Amino acid sequence: MAMRSHYCGLVTEALLGQTVTLCGWVNRRRDHGGVIFVDLRDREGYVQVVCDPDRADMFKVAEDVRNEFCVQIKGLVRARPEGTVNDNLKSGKIEVLCHEFTVLNPSVTPPFQLDDDNLSETTRLTHRVLDLRRPYMQNNLMLRYRVAMEVRKFLDSNGFVDIETPMLTKSTPEGARDYLVPSRVHDGHFFALPQSPQLFKQLLMVAGFDRYYQITKCFRDEDLRADRQPEFTQIDIETSFLSEEDIRAMFQGMITTVFKNTIGVDLGEFPVMTYQDAARLYGSDKPDLRVNLEFTEVTDVMADVDFKVFSGAATMKGGRVVALRVPGGSKEGGGISRGEIDAYTEFVKIYGAKGLAYIRVNDITKGRDGLQSPIVKNLHDKALAEVLARSGAQNGDLIFFGADKEKIVNDAIGALRLKIGHSEFGKKNGLFTAGWRPMWVVDFPMFEYDEENARYSAVHHPFTAPKEGHEDWMVTAPEKCISQGYDMVLNGWEMGGGSVRIHRADVQQKVFDALKITPEEAQLKFGFLLDALQYGAPPHGGLAFGLDRIVTMMTGAESIRDVIAFPKTQRAQCLLTQAPSPVDEKQLRELHIRLRNVDLAKPA
Repeated sequence: MAMRSHYCGLVTEALLGQTVTLCGWVNRRRDHGGVIFVDLRDREGYVQVVCDPDRADMFKVAEDVRNEFCVQIKGLVRARPEGTVNDNLKSGKIEVLCHEFTVLNPSVTPPFQLDDDNLSETTRLTHRVLDLRRPYMQNNLMLRYRVAMEVRKFLDSNGFVDIETPMLTKSTPEGARDYLVPSRVHDGHFFALPQSPQLFKQLLMVAGFDRYYQITKCFRDEDLRADRQPEFTQIDIETSFLSEEDIRAMFQGMITTVFKNTIGVDLGEFPVMTYQDAARLYGSDKPDLRVNLEFTEVTDVMADVDFKVFSGAATMKGGRVVALRVPGGSKEGGGISRGEIDAYTEFVKIYGAKGLAYIRVNDITKGRDGLQSPIVKNLHDKALAEVLARSGAQNGDLIFFGADKEKIVNDAIGALRLKIGHSEFGKKNGLFTAGWRPMWVVDFPMFEYDEENARYSAVHHPFTAPKEGHEDWMVTAPEKCISQGYDMVLNGWEMGGGSVRIHRADVQQKVFDALKITPEEAQLKFGFLLDALQYGAPPHGGLAFGLDRIVTMMTGAESIRDVIAFPKTQRAQCLLTQAPSPVDEKQLRELHIRLRNVDLAKPA
């Protein structure tokens, strides 16, 4: 016989007059002058239980319970007295009059109150089991489950097959650092945990499975941020015989369906923007379109100005000068203060900028006399006129400038754009529009030049197909080669990305040549894929979505750690289990591993 008849949070007025049996945890016990109220909690929410003293045995049990006791109660569902209805709860119109009260398991005093909103992350992760009892975390993980189920339903209805790929595989260190696993059987040899199932899903296309997906763990041994974990969950998808446009249309439909069916959000239109336009207008390959600010290109007009910061950047190879117009940024009584400008100057230095030039537009009709800035005297009239005209500046505006190597300008002024847009000033002055702003970024470069190593590297990965007709540029001018890569972006977050893959061995060889990967290296690292491509590999492509990121955005959480049951810290540690940890010397000997210059007594 079942121990309960209903979940606590699902007991509503539809059950008035019925006897229910509930199990859960005591969230709070309140003694009101002889009548004891217990707020009972489970994953679906709360219900109020009333314990009257006329049932002495039951009442004695209720007197002794404390927070987080695991209990079972049996009682009558009745309406709450007038004036005590709680509209914030599904069960807020009823209460349960307790007839039987059983303690299934008592609890020691918890290290914190579950309704404390000021807990440190260290405390939460150390006591993660209790943290997961909190409604905030329960709701996040239940939403994660619903998202995964909607993905599975969509893909199943479109003919995709869930196929597992190996967790112990070959190290191919062309991307992030691999997590390595030593082999006990093969001395001195190592497996790697997969950074993604990329090669295996391509092999499944060659094998003829046509449409594959997997919701799977991926591993990257890299420095962490709020949106990164050493192990993360990927919705991994690959399909054959679809064009780039077909693939994007299908998975735009998937994401639209998932958002609508889980949180009731209609994402609307997905504008398509080239990588080049995204970098030109926003300095980013994942623009946050909620921020209503754009770059103005002024590199060409700054080449001959007396201000060496601008002219030097404008004439250097790979240099760039941009203006960022902030409407109302200089208006009387409500603009951006000098102190805030100084703070922004320090902020952009984080991204490599040496400083932050600006012009206050006080009265545009007065020419340079209506402009206020230390740099105005070093800019000729034509340059000033072009800046004002191109940016569309009006009286009361503030114009910031970035001048340096293109990457530094894009990173620094792109970050400034977001910081101003998301600020209180930005929100008050219409520089930020709340809501959901999805988009596609397409036409990524195939390669980027690594100056430190004097070689090209792949922007996505080395299996991305070039645009039709760009194959020969991989040999003669790799910097001109555009890929069939695409990213789905939402509110400044990359939700997922992918590409059409190379399905011909001769094209794949050209990519390796451009990357200076020798035939011997290619065979050593990717030989099994190259061999498979020779057996009539079909045209194929796909993409992968970050499940953790999607759910983080849906919940509005500050970190993906809030949507993962047992995450790692930013130092890649699990505070709950104290992993990673030393292992027994015998285990190391079996693996033929000796530790050198490691103090195991020193805390990690």
